[in-house]
Amino acid sequence: MDKIKFSPSSLLNVRGFLHIAEVLLCLVTLIAAAISPRPLHTFWIYSIIIWVLCAILTLVITIIELFLIHKLILYLCMDWDDFTTGIAFMAALTTTTCALCYCIFYVCLKCLWDWLVALLAIVVCVLYIVEFVKDKLDFTRSVKYLAALPGIFKILEAYVSCLIFISLMGYQGQPALIWCVVAYIIPFPIIPVVIAVNVMKKLRDCLPFNLTRVEFILLILSVALYVTAAILWPIYTLHNNPRPDDCPAGGCAWSMYFFVTLMTYVNLGLFTVELVFTLLGMCGFKRS
Repeated sequence: MDKIKFSPSSLLNVRGFLHIAEVLLCLVTLIAAAISPRPLHTFWIYSIIIWVLCAILTLVITIIELFLIHKLILYLCMDWDDFTTGIAFMAALTTTTCALCYCIFYVCLKCLWDWLVALLAIVVCVLYIVEFVKDKLDFTRSVKYLAALPGIFKILEAYVSCLIFISLMGYQGQPALIWCVVAYIIPFPIIPVVIAVNVMKKLRDCLPFNLTRVEFILLILSVALYVTAAILWPIYTLHNNPRPDDCPAGGCAWSMYFFVTLMTYVNLGLFTVELVFTLLGMCGFKRS
């Protein structure tokens, strides 16, 4: 087993430069967005949280690789290449959303500072996209779960769920819509648990039950919940409620209702496709 030691060479390659640039630009974008005169808008808060989390995760990964701790982690519990590729994919998705949100909701012709923040946000998401593509094209890196199809499904499901959560509005006092919110919430904590168990190979090997069968049951539950939300949410928010003429390009209540409806169908599709793949896997077909 490799010993933990300081290895500055991990910073002197393309991967190291990308990580340093990602951390620095996340922090610069975060500071620039924080000092701009913006109200505590949902998408602004989401962007701030994402830039903080991405900076922290990338810094932790950089420190672990700098001291070769990842070799100890690889030996003990998880596939490090697979894990970091999955993190890069998640960061690319979320930071791209931040860049889009800032461009849609906050940029205007006279808002020079917001143009600067939007430009920084775009550079951040491009860096994470470059890292993910570079990792996926590197055939020397192992692909086990997060960087493979099952893990990508889970990351996409969690990502779309977060988009739904930050867009929810107007459900207070309406039992049908409150049920939809419950239907969105119940599958969400299951996703990180399934990811963690699959990534931690030592834990997975110690389970006294068949993990694939449990995942299959949980996927059936998720699909059933999303089917009810896919029926109820558009009926109670969009039926006989056409888009108002004064709904701006930056969004209004109607556009949020429509966006939640769209993301509900997207996540229903993701859960359904994963359910089919899981069933095929249980029947002996391999998925990769």
